[in-house]
Amino acid sequence: MPSVPLPNGGTVEHRPDRPRTDYSGAIYGALLAASVIAGTATFGPFPRLGLVLLLLVTGIVFWAAHAYARLAGERAHGQPLSWSEVRHVARHEWPMVQAAVPPAVAVAISPLLRLGLAGTAWFALGVALIEQVAWSTIAAARAGASRRLVVASGLVNLVLGLVIVVAKSTLHH
Repeated sequence: MPSVPLPNGGTVEHRPDRPRTDYSGAIYGALLAASVIAGTATFGPFPRLGLVLLLLVTGIVFWAAHAYARLAGERAHGQPLSWSEVRHVARHEWPMVQAAVPPAVAVAISPLLRLGLAGTAWFALGVALIEQVAWSTIAAARAGASRRLVVASGLVNLVLGLVIVVAKSTLHH
């Protein structure tokens, strides 16, 4: 299989038999969800329904903003925009919204698990962090990255998520 060069000098095997999937929206969406949870939970009590809605609305707003930015950024001067292209970009960015769903579900089911508000925040934050690490690891593996690069991708995303966890812990006390 042909290799694709990476900026660090390494290479990743190109697999034309596999459809190209972009996981960046899901990774970014999970990080965004973790940030929303940490920010909301840091500043006092929050209604669970409010947090569920905030997670979903934030995912939708950032999805729309990313789709718009991509459409506007890729526009050549005077080139018309087609509805087909708009739909394609909107679908491409949709994983950002999908990434908000598991943490929102975690918040929604937290009363069934008898979690208080602090436990709900930590549970949802853990779900977002696991999701972020999982998506980045899957993305690297499906791109044909070496085992070392797959692990590095997961670790980088774990560190990014832990920065949010530390910020939540530090600001909450």
